[in-house]
Amino acid sequence: MSQIKSDLNLFNSLVESLLEEESKNPVAQRIEAAELYSTLDLSLTDNGMVDTNFKELLKEVLKATPKTATNLFFNQLFGGRQSKAVLGDLLAVLLNNSMYTYKVAGPQVGIEQEIIKYSCKLIGYGPQSNGTFPTGGSMSNYMALVMGRDAKDPESRLQGVRKPLIIYTSEESHYSNAKNASFAGIGKNNIRYIPTDAKGRMLPEALEDQIKLDINNGGIPTYVNATAGTTVLGAFDPIDEIATITEKYNIWLHVDGAYCGSVIFSEKYKHLLKGVEKSNSFSYNAHKMLGTPLTCSIILVNDKKHLYNSFSNDADYLYQTDGDDFNLGKTSFQCGRRNDALKFWTLWKSVGTKGLEKIVDQQFNLANIAINYIKNNPDYTLYSFNDAISVCFNYKNIDPKLLCTALYEHQETVVGFGSFKQDTFVRFVTINANNEEQDILNFFKVLEDFVSKNEHLFKETAINV
Repeated sequence: MSQIKSDLNLFNSLVESLLEEESKNPVAQRIEAAELYSTLDLSLTDNGMVDTNFKELLKEVLKATPKTATNLFFNQLFGGRQSKAVLGDLLAVLLNNSMYTYKVAGPQVGIEQEIIKYSCKLIGYGPQSNGTFPTGGSMSNYMALVMGRDAKDPESRLQGVRKPLIIYTSEESHYSNAKNASFAGIGKNNIRYIPTDAKGRMLPEALEDQIKLDINNGGIPTYVNATAGTTVLGAFDPIDEIATITEKYNIWLHVDGAYCGSVIFSEKYKHLLKGVEKSNSFSYNAHKMLGTPLTCSIILVNDKKHLYNSFSNDADYLYQTDGDDFNLGKTSFQCGRRNDALKFWTLWKSVGTKGLEKIVDQQFNLANIAINYIKNNPDYTLYSFNDAISVCFNYKNIDPKLLCTALYEHQETVVGFGSFKQDTFVRFVTINANNEEQDILNFFKVLEDFVSKNEHLFKETAINV
């Protein structure tokens, strides 16, 4: 007991140091990869380190680690820090429950199920719906694909895939779809990448044409992956139109909302998911738009029987008490599974559904501020569209890869680049709802000042537009 109290005191001290460092230096001082092991003592040795040296080393490690919660981090599809969610995650670590049985998780099972049931209600799934917490968006997509495979070809669970099952996804969808096709035994060559319109949305007519072609060639259309928030542009596929097609041909429809599926909490933006209630499965990541610590992913199914059909396996040494509805290991991919629900629940419980709505809406507000700034400044070229929190642009025709790398290496700000069709651009993600208007405007000031002071870095590197 005394040791844990001592270590928690050390933790609190390190947290104070980290928060102070974040306020003074919002971008971490970069250590070149080739110099990492010579800069920080990361070695493991036979004898332990004395506490004072251990504390100083931890401070140095924290100082050098990229700071994803500051107002100058715009690089990933996550960012910021919701304190009530952090509280829940810390409690989950201390409790250290595994979520496969009620016997070892107790009320934490109810917490997870409450999140799932309310989420199902928000998207319009019926009383037979349910879900689980996978390890991330890629795993959500994989579980959906396995359920779609098993629904179309139930014998594949026992005999393996023997039929030419075909799956469909847009050209702009997440890269996990290719991996998952391989893992599920369907094969990467049986993926059909459907073209998109000028805004990065899947073309339903092209999808149906491809389905007809595959049927004529002896293929079995099995699964369609629609995206709610593509990785680069943040585009939403037309789910309602796609659902009409999947219903017509009896194909499993999964909506990958890992990035932007949390618009289910927003009255203003939930129209972007029109038709989602017609899908067979839907996933979203609370660690993205809602700001919980990584990872916090949810997959929902319109009919829970598919979770049992694809993932349930009896084990007498595990499931010794209580019913299936409380033994969550029967509907998850993993056995041992950390409690990812508590941090989402502590956030949701503390701010309410209306509070989650404000978090989501703020990100779109920040994106609109950025878009308006770009539109009113002739030195910028805008590539993105409304109703997205990915703001894509270029500045003074500077090569965006060079610009983003230079900003990062000089510890100015952390922002990434992306490509769509023939264009490459800076991808500025406004997913940190703790930011305000001045933080967005400050980003542009930082960028412009840096370019002005370092023009020599960008000579003869302009892109063609």
